[in-house]
Amino acid sequence: MKITIITVVYNNVSTIRQCIESVLTQDHNDLEYIIIDGSSTDGTLDIIKEYDKKISTLISEKDSGLYDAMNKGIKVATGEVVGILNSDDFFYDNSVISRISEAFSDKTIDATISDIVFVKNSSTDKVLRRYSSKEWKPSKFAWGYMPPHPSFFVKRSLLNQLGLYKTDYKIAADYELLIRYLLINRINWKYLPIITTKMRTGGASTKGLKSLLTINKEIARACKENNVFSNYLMIYSKYFFKPFEFFFK
Repeated sequence: MKITIITVVYNNVSTIRQCIESVLTQDHNDLEYIIIDGSSTDGTLDIIKEYDKKISTLISEKDSGLYDAMNKGIKVATGEVVGILNSDDFFYDNSVISRISEAFSDKTIDATISDIVFVKNSSTDKVLRRYSSKEWKPSKFAWGYMPPHPSFFVKRSLLNQLGLYKTDYKIAADYELLIRYLLINRINWKYLPIITTKMRTGGASTKGLKSLLTINKEIARACKENNVFSNYLMIYSKYFFKPFEFFFK
């Protein structure tokens, strides 16, 4: 089974090599790797080109933001299953994709969700928090909870059928897409008890109060657009429970 991994990057010279190598060292033998670069100027593109013969598709051009770039990658993907790996992140180990492929050998499965871990920027062996999908269910969307987007792998045919990321969202287009797929269209998803990704802290959705307000505003919007009853009280209540999600490796 061919699986496509898409990485979107812009001026991320410090982490792109680790991201790329975590894909290229996967033990799955039918892997398509697509990198969408937003015309980086800091040396990122030079590093990417070192792996030119092993990268299936490289597009380097200006885009209209993160989700526009993700959509570009999806449109040129040819794998049966598609996953997103952000340029700050890297796969947990070299067996992640083979385990995803094994799950999709069950032809009734449309998508999988799993766990990720957050790690320190300066020491990526140091796990700060595990973000698990084990107890998650679609009704939690209304309360501001989603499964970790980097752990989401989905059949490409469904991306074509149900639509791509909405590019007028700044931070939470992934939230809106997952509501559309997992709750509204009720695709057949499965939880896999594995860690797929190590994610560095400091992403777009975690940078200060302004980002927090933006993401929760967009979560409320995503619920409204998909006719999911929610309100700000429900969404912000999750911060009361967040301390209980933390545990150390």
